[in-house]
Amino acid sequence: MSASDDKKTPLYQSHVDLGAKMVPFAGYEMPVSYKGLREEHNNTRSNVGLFDVSHMGEFRVVGPQSLEFLQYVTTNDVAKLKKGEAQYSLLLNEKAGVVDDLIIYCVEENKNYFLCVNASNADKDFKWLTKLNTYDCELTNEGDEWSQIAVQGPKAFSLLEAIYGSAISKLKPFNFDNFEAEGISIIFAATGYTGEPGGEIFVKNNDAKKLWDLLLDKGQQYGVAPVGLGARDTLRMEMRYALHGQEISEERLIVGAGLGWVIKHQKGDFIGKQAYVNAKEKGAIEKLSCFKLKEPGIPRAGYKLINEAKEVIGEVTSGTLSPTLNVGIGIGYIAADQAVVGNEIFVQIRNKSVKAIVVKPPFIEK
Repeated sequence: MSASDDKKTPLYQSHVDLGAKMVPFAGYEMPVSYKGLREEHNNTRSNVGLFDVSHMGEFRVVGPQSLEFLQYVTTNDVAKLKKGEAQYSLLLNEKAGVVDDLIIYCVEENKNYFLCVNASNADKDFKWLTKLNTYDCELTNEGDEWSQIAVQGPKAFSLLEAIYGSAISKLKPFNFDNFEAEGISIIFAATGYTGEPGGEIFVKNNDAKKLWDLLLDKGQQYGVAPVGLGARDTLRMEMRYALHGQEISEERLIVGAGLGWVIKHQKGDFIGKQAYVNAKEKGAIEKLSCFKLKEPGIPRAGYKLINEAKEVIGEVTSGTLSPTLNVGIGIGYIAADQAVVGNEIFVQIRNKSVKAIVVKPPFIEK
């Protein structure tokens, strides 16, 4: 697909007008940066950043057996959700590989659920779920109806309160509600991918530009700035948040990824359960770990991780120069017996072995 074939979010022209560098991503033309990755990253950590994440996929599940369907296709316990609550979860395949990770929003208990999935997996996910839907419920793809704007940073709720009032900042993490101001109706969820306070706003496409402009205008006093995909990636890496296609995938067993907390195998049957239980009983042969370089360098996905004897013990899944710490950091799978906090390892960067140390996640405390 050429760039000219890529879809554009309703905020595309806003990004161009702001001088964003646009790149193809998940079938869309998306902003990778505006003023620069480091500046956007640091501003999100110190003030407030705006992210266009309208490329994400949105599905709706409604009907009398909505809960039963979602319990079967996802790993977390959807029955625990009350109206206005959300949960992080996984779609597994039969081998306990990850089809995708997602957030499930309970609009009405047992009857109406809203799903947010990864942009690059949206079409695949919809086909997967459609194939599995033998239940009395209707699955619809609402991705073309919604835009999504993330508002993240220590001053995020100050900005949101300036528009929507104090009620918005009273929402607990992973809760959501409807709000309206300036003639714009939104769904605000206290979720995010940066480790900072704030949340994610779902808004109908027709109101997306109006909302974006309103957030930029009202946010001037709070140091608001738009943020591209580049800083979104470094922000999530510092928190050790998994990215599908890198830390988790269909080919790799989920058992070593440190996501057991969203796999409720006691709840009943679900896709991939038996394979997960079997793998868990055997024990993970590799574990997703964090490491920090002790020498100059930048780890990148695909680089080999080795021990002092120059034996390969793992592989980098994500890496960057941390704008907050100003050192190279990485996430990767390491052989279980080597994946010990404090263990010294080496990253094979081109022909050089660069010293690193396994550290406890996340890289920065929030």
